[in-house]
Amino acid sequence: MCTALTYRAQEWYFGRTLDYEHGYGEEVTVTPRRFPLPYRHGETSLSHYAFVGMAATVEGYPLYYDGVNEHGLCVAGLRFAPDARYLPPMEGAENLAVFELIPRLLGDCRTVEEACAILRRIRLVDTPFSDSLPPAPLHWLIADRRGAVTAEPTAAGLQIHENPVEVLTNSPPFPQQMAALGGDGLPGDGSSTARFLRAVFTRSHALSLKGEAACVGQVFHIIGAVAQVKGCRVTEEGYPHTLYTACCNADRGIYYVTTYGCRRIHAVCLHRGDPDGEALARYPLPREETVAWQN
Repeated sequence: MCTALTYRAQEWYFGRTLDYEHGYGEEVTVTPRRFPLPYRHGETSLSHYAFVGMAATVEGYPLYYDGVNEHGLCVAGLRFAPDARYLPPMEGAENLAVFELIPRLLGDCRTVEEACAILRRIRLVDTPFSDSLPPAPLHWLIADRRGAVTAEPTAAGLQIHENPVEVLTNSPPFPQQMAALGGDGLPGDGSSTARFLRAVFTRSHALSLKGEAACVGQVFHIIGAVAQVKGCRVTEEGYPHTLYTACCNADRGIYYVTTYGCRRIHAVCLHRGDPDGEALARYPLPREETVAWQN
């Protein structure tokens, strides 16, 4: 269960939760402009835009969950089971593995329009990262300060939907989520549709504040409306909960994050360090709650 959304004030922001039973060693990760990005069905990209986001690095490769690049384009992948459908690779097509999509869009695109041009051209294929890491069933919220789209791999092919509310949760497919906005009431359960309704309502009524700290705090309050508490749901794998909540200032390239175990906001700036470097910069997530004693 995940939720992603945007927020506009004097600057613009992109936020998301990742809700699951456990993590996979994810860290805030900066990919600089000259870090090699190999493609399973194409050549290695040796020069691209720099970007920062959440990723689990496996065998030296960053498997991104979400991120923002130096031009303010943001992408987040959210679970889309059981609806996600991928194609087998086809000779002569521009095949792209699912795990390569976020690096490709953030590395090569400045705007949603440019991202859509790539989405219409590629064939999103079922190539696994490894035997133990099959393709994840995902759809994506792709946004810049002008607007957002949702990209969904379905049995009918890769669908690109204009997203006027700039909110995304999980299944069912996005058109059905939008149809639910015509209903009455705000359901209180943890289902994808209920979270979609709450997120749209909260985002659309939240005040536009002034000052970076106030705006960042407002994003965390907005997306906190859909946070999942450990123990409220149970699956065969455990208790789904909000592993982390992220907020990007897409104008400044700052990635803010809290975790279930630490609600203090931590930040990583894309433009610090060496954006022209060749090595990943990785920042472990805070896990322990801190308390500021007042007496």
